[in-house]
Order: sequence, then structure tokens, then C-alpha cells
Amino acid sequence: MDDFIAARSQMALSLGFHIVFSCIGMVMPFFMAIAHFYWLKTKDPVYKNITKAWSKGVAIFFATGAVSGTVLSFELGLLWPKFMEHAGPIFGMPFSLEGTAFFIEAIALGFFLYGWDRFNPRFHWVTGVVVGVSGIISGILVVAANSWMNSPAGFDYVNGQYLNIDPMKAMFNAAWFEQALHMSIAAFAATGFAVAGVHALMIVRKKNAKFHYMAFRIAIVFGAVAAILQPLSGDISARDVAKRQPAKLAAMEAHFKTEKHAPLIIGGIPDTKTKEVNYAIKLPGLLSFMTYDDFNAEVKGLDKIPERDQPPIAITHYAFQVMVGFGMIMMALALIYFIALIKQRKWFGKAWFLKLFALATPFGFIAVEAGWTVTEVGRQPWIIQGVMRTADAVTPMPGIHYTFYLFTAVYLSLSLVVVFMLYRQIKMVPNMYDTEISNSVS
Repeated sequence: MDDFIAARSQMALSLGFHIVFSCIGMVMPFFMAIAHFYWLKTKDPVYKNITKAWSKGVAIFFATGAVSGTVLSFELGLLWPKFMEHAGPIFGMPFSLEGTAFFIEAIALGFFLYGWDRFNPRFHWVTGVVVGVSGIISGILVVAANSWMNSPAGFDYVNGQYLNIDPMKAMFNAAWFEQALHMSIAAFAATGFAVAGVHALMIVRKKNAKFHYMAFRIAIVFGAVAAILQPLSGDISARDVAKRQPAKLAAMEAHFKTEKHAPLIIGGIPDTKTKEVNYAIKLPGLLSFMTYDDFNAEVKGLDKIPERDQPPIAITHYAFQVMVGFGMIMMALALIYFIALIKQRKWFGKAWFLKLFALATPFGFIAVEAGWTVTEVGRQPWIIQGVMRTADAVTPMPGIHYTFYLFTAVYLSLSLVVVFMLYRQIKMVPNMYDTEISNSVS
């Protein structure tokens, strides 16, 4: 493994772990706040137990997210010094503001965890809401920084110099809203399905069923609504990609030839030698329509892009198909949930219904990881789209592959610790009023 591949692999590994922690940290505080609100309203002790259990989960992911996020900030300077030398003054604003949001989130979480029976109940609830709002803002600010890499703004690039720097314009670049919207909805969908899936599994196993049933109902509403909204935000994001990063769109669709009435490609194996996609389903004209609202519009293909400026086609295409595929499965499950909620409430007591959601536990995060692969790999060979190549930004320091191996071991160890802590937390759930619901699961 050469140092360039090692640096990219290390960054990918760090982002892949951190994005899970950050998504859960953004979303679970809202689950916690809803359960807390129901407890304040009904005084049902089960809601209080759910709130406390989820708050401990939030604390676990907040701590691991803080560690992995700090590592990422150091890696930017360690692995990509040329990038940070020029980009730091331009897109540093969202990172600075993200630090502020992080500190507010930490303070609010401390108040919430240690405020039971010490604060006014309504103020205590507000601190939980602040944790969620701060987490969302923090996530949006980080995505704004990433969107700048895809749609650079806020500076003039003249003769290799970065002039007339405007950090606010860089932060609110042309792509920030689409990416922030898509990522925020993805976080709700992934976390909602993951949390709901764990609780559904516990109901099927008839363990603490009332607790898990009530928790399942809160989590799946967030996940289901987000899963239905996700294709809409995906459409907005894809149109922006077509406008600003046609090479990425062409790689996503494995669209080799520029043509009018371009087909939407589903599945398939791209062959870069023959410039064909084998075993694919092609829907004529649909890519043109989805991109430009015109079935006969011309869509730029990879044949119009110099080979040295093309992203890795197969990886981008497969990741895009995985993201869309799991997103559609989650949307179908969301519709099934709402059918059950409106017309078939007896399904909530059926084992097959709960097993569907238990099976879907990892689907959202698989889609998130695939989506970030599309975003990052699809931008290659650029670290700043059209301005700086990734190969020109990497550190000249030798031996990067050793740090990659070290960080891989650290993150694997960290993930095992998190899984163990969450498993122990689930086992510690108090067993209350289970008989009726446990007996109804069939």
C-alpha cells in the first residue's frame, strides 16, 4: 500500500466510523426528548425509563463521536497539509462554529444527565431538546464544510493563489443546503430504523416487551417519515450534482456516452473497456427527465470528460446503487408501517411485522455509508472540485500505512467497546408490565 492510498484509506475509515456516531448523536436526543415529554404528560414510569435508557445511549455515542471527531480534525492536518494550508482560511468558519455547537451540546447533555430531580421538570426537558438542536446544527455545519469541497466558493483562484477570501460565502456555498438536507434526513432515517429495529427484536424475544414496544413506536415514526422524504431530498441533491459535478453523476449512473433521451440505469456491472453496463435494467429517457425535467434532454457522459478527471466508475456506481436500493426498501417498510398504523393495527402484535423492522436495523447506516462513498469517491481525483487534486494535497511524510494500520486497530477496538456498552445497557432495561404485550406477539 503506497502512502497516497494509505492516506485515503485512513480518512475513509475514520469518516466511516465517525458518521455512524454523529448521525446517532444528531437524532437520538430527539427520541429522548419525545419520551421525556410523554413522561411529563402522562407520568407513565415506562416513558421515564425509556428516556433514561436513551440518554445513556446518547452519552455513549456523544463520547465516542467526540473522540472520533477530534481524530478527524487532526487527520486533516496530518494527512492533507497542502489542502489545509490553502483551504483552512476559506472553509474554517463552519468548523469553528461547529466547535461552539459541540460545547453547547456537551453542556446541555451534562445538565440533562445529572438534572433528574434537581431542575424544574420543564427546564430539564428543554436541556434535552437543546442537545438535539445543537447536534443537528453541528452536523449541518460539518456538511457545509464538505459541500464547499464539492462546490468551492468564497475565493478567487488566480495563478495558483487563493485571493479575496470570504468565509461566509464559502460556508453558504451553492451546494450546502442540498447536502445538509439530504444528510439530515438520512441521519433520521438511519437512526430511526436502527433504534426501532433493536426494540422490535426485543419484543419478538419477549423481553421487557412494554418498554420496547413504546420505544419502538417513538423511533419508527421518525425513521418512517424520514425514509419517505429521503427520495425527495435525493432528487434535489442529484439535480445539483448534475449541474456542478457532471463527472460524479456520470459515474453514479455508469453513463459512458453523452446522449439525449438518456436511460436510468438500475444495477448492472460497468465495463470500462467496452464502455457498457452489463446485466443492467435501463429505463429509457428517465435519467434525462429526472435531471432536467425533459425526457429528451442531453445528459453529459464520461466520454466528454478527460480520463484523468474521471472518478472511479465501478465503486461510485455500486455505492450509488446500494444507497438507492436500501433507501427504497426502507421507504417500502415505512409505507407498511403507516398502513399498519392507519388500517391494520393488529399487525403490531405479529411477529412477522416486527421481524421486518428487526431485519432492517442496519439498512439505514448501510445506505449512509454508501452515500458518503458516492460523495467522496465520486469527487475524485479532486479534493477541491476543479481546483486542487487529491494527489497534490497528500502529505510527503513517509510511513502513512503504519498509521492506517494503527487507526484501524483503534477504531475496531472502539467499536467493540461501544457494542459491549450498548448490549449491557439493553440488558439493564427494567422489566415492567410485560405480560399483556409479550403474550400478544405471535
